[in-house]
Amino acid sequence: MVQRVLPSDEAQDLLALVREIADEQLLPQVDEAEAAKRFPREVFTMLGRTGLLSLAYPEEHGGGGQPYEVYLQVVEEIARAWMSVAVGVSVHSLTAFPLATFGSAEQQERWLPGMLGGEQLGAYCLSEPQAGSDVAAIRTRAVRDGDDYVITGGKAWISHAGHADYYTTFVRTSDDGGRGLSCFHIPAGTEGLTFAEPERKMGLHCDTVGEVLLDGVRLPAEHRIGEEGRGMQIALAALDSGRLGIAAAATGLAQRALEVASAYATEREQFGRPIADNQGLAFLIAEMAAAVGSARATYLHAARLKDAGQPHTLEASIAKLVATDAAMKVTTDAVQVLGGYGYTTDFPAERFMREAKVTQIFEGTNQIQRLVISRQVLAEHARR
Repeated sequence: MVQRVLPSDEAQDLLALVREIADEQLLPQVDEAEAAKRFPREVFTMLGRTGLLSLAYPEEHGGGGQPYEVYLQVVEEIARAWMSVAVGVSVHSLTAFPLATFGSAEQQERWLPGMLGGEQLGAYCLSEPQAGSDVAAIRTRAVRDGDDYVITGGKAWISHAGHADYYTTFVRTSDDGGRGLSCFHIPAGTEGLTFAEPERKMGLHCDTVGEVLLDGVRLPAEHRIGEEGRGMQIALAALDSGRLGIAAAATGLAQRALEVASAYATEREQFGRPIADNQGLAFLIAEMAAAVGSARATYLHAARLKDAGQPHTLEASIAKLVATDAAMKVTTDAVQVLGGYGYTTDFPAERFMREAKVTQIFEGTNQIQRLVISRQVLAEHARR
């Protein structure tokens, strides 16, 4: 078990509860569920009723009122047991961010309790087939029609597509480049909202991902979150939080891979002794542990800056880059430690490796993170 320093006794108790849920309720079913590619809606409902889908939001809106530092460690613990669910928790938290941060008091009172109360699950609709890293290239358009907006277009790579209760969606309301985007709250069941077949993915099979199609979706103007044209600002602010969620999830996945590899290395014998006694393999385990520890340190540092109200865009990108690259390396090394067994589906190491790959891609590819980091560092140098 990883020893943690948490800011309060309440946080310690919370994390102990999450570990118990992860070990007793998530781990026993993850292998079968991932093999069956089953969307685990009942798991999200259970986590929501336990209060784990709203930890980072204020108590007055139905949230848990926990520091981001604590919330991210909860995400890590969930990912250690079931990566698809941890990604879903991070996505759901992201869907509430625009409303909680930029919504009107009336909107917050109307929608946030449902979002944060555990019975609803959200989807975050930003990417499009031709607009992934380039958010300003969004083409899905909302046209004002009296007191309504009519939205036409499509979103791609959307977690929870077809399963969510609402869709936090970014669309174009003018041709003024990145300043022409706006954010909308679209309830499930709205006429004109449909979904393509789920993507056939390499991993994270319980994280259903697909296209969200909007064919003349009519929404009242009060479903717009924030001012018209402020969507880019909302999306970029939310991405800092989303990147930290993925960093924490990637760390949890790497931690689990380290545990599986370490257990195998101490139990598997060759030439009359455990393979862990071989220095070459023991050093590999040490490198895996160092990578996991480094990943954890980077996301916690960024979270503490966020909790203190300090700028943390640079640190969030560093955390996402370091943690997801670490997850890819650690899970690959875990397969190596298990040898031929690591390459079979009888052991979970190969699944860990497949799940790790996408963490280097979503919430901004790691190439984009390097671009963000370099620009931030060089801009700071220029200011000095």
